[in-house]
Amino acid sequence: MKVVKVSELERMAATDSKLFRNYFTMLRFQASGEELQTLTNLMTVNETYFFREEYQFRCLVNSILPDLVKRKRNGDALRIWVIPSSSGEEPYSIAICLLERWADLNKFDIEIVASDIDTRILNSARQGLYSDRSVAQMPQAYLQKYFRKTAAGYQLNDEVRSSVEFTRVNLSDRADTRSYRHFDVVFCRNLLIYFDDVSRKAAAETFYDALQPGGFICLGHSESMSRISSLYRVRKFPEAIVYQKPIE
Repeated sequence: MKVVKVSELERMAATDSKLFRNYFTMLRFQASGEELQTLTNLMTVNETYFFREEYQFRCLVNSILPDLVKRKRNGDALRIWVIPSSSGEEPYSIAICLLERWADLNKFDIEIVASDIDTRILNSARQGLYSDRSVAQMPQAYLQKYFRKTAAGYQLNDEVRSSVEFTRVNLSDRADTRSYRHFDVVFCRNLLIYFDDVSRKAAAETFYDALQPGGFICLGHSESMSRISSLYRVRKFPEAIVYQKPIE
């Protein structure tokens, strides 16, 4: 027996599908894929705020980046991939941390790519408009420097917004992730807890392919790559435990 979730029932009504079988057929064969994306957006969990699990940002600046730049020259690219991006708080927090805390910022060509499967939340992230709750953990000095208070909330300035590229990616689709390569750092926090064991292992392999040799991946505080895959080396820095693709 098929258990139909509320979001599916809503979309069945919206598309005038009398039976789930009719709706499922449309999802599979609709050429544009518009309905599948709409359903995906409804089912996506987006729970985040600025400077969430801030110790990992300190680890990025104080430990991960100094380790990485030992193998780089001035002017080289340094690429960071954030997935899921959600509404943008995490990648923008990284950008602000680099601007404020990393003395070597201007020595490298920094690229921050933030990806999500939810097109609606990506549009929200690009706008950079946030509620009081989203910025509650933001240091006040940063809030005053990078945001403008408006009637609708806190508007992030153009400098930080333009420093992040937002893209739509389904992590479980190899066709989507194939072009994501040569990253130095991946932030994938609090996503794999929603995956089953097979999907987690596949995601670990996707990230392995996306990382440069010696690159790092940061997971959420309740996640452990050691329980998912043996591809990575555990690195225990003063600020956090992270995982490194071995240097060939």
